[in-house]
Amino acid sequence: MKTTIILAHPWHGSFNKSIMDTTIEQLVLKKKDYQIIDLNKDQFNPVLNESDLSLYSKGQSRDQLVNQYQKMLSDSDELVFIFPVWWFDVPAILKGFFDKVMLKNFAYVEESTGLKGLLTHIKKTTVITTSEVPTWYLRFLAGNPIKGTLIRGTFKGIGLKNVKWVNSSFTSSGKDRRRKKFLDKVAKSILV
Repeated sequence: MKTTIILAHPWHGSFNKSIMDTTIEQLVLKKKDYQIIDLNKDQFNPVLNESDLSLYSKGQSRDQLVNQYQKMLSDSDELVFIFPVWWFDVPAILKGFFDKVMLKNFAYVEESTGLKGLLTHIKKTTVITTSEVPTWYLRFLAGNPIKGTLIRGTFKGIGLKNVKWVNSSFTSSGKDRRRKKFLDKVAKSILV
């Protein structure tokens, strides 16, 4: 089993890429196998079109990247999501990843009491985000989109448990020492 890193940032000069590099360094130190889903580099199309929707209720897709990503997730026991918080939410490409990849009979089944998540083989999930606003603002004034919608909603629905979220506040406007300190925090969270 492997750690799968899901990166959702279009620029490889970004702090998000530095976070990914730090994550990889720690996985190499732990001698842990890993694989990368780089949504932008892969040119993943996040839009559900009519063709996709015709197969959606069957839990199928014609998109080869969807099939590849599902295979990668099936071979994972740990996930690391790395992305910026844009407009108090996940980037559109990551939302499309959930819409298109987390299909019925792969990520969940419907039961009379709601969704039953199927990705229970994944033992640990780390969500690493960057934002310009402070974390407390995201939690208390912006509706807690990461912990509320993503972790307690989407992740719970697909069976992900043991989820940890860390956020870098003031990422673009802050000082280099703040970013360095955050990378140290990321390194420690990956080691756990």
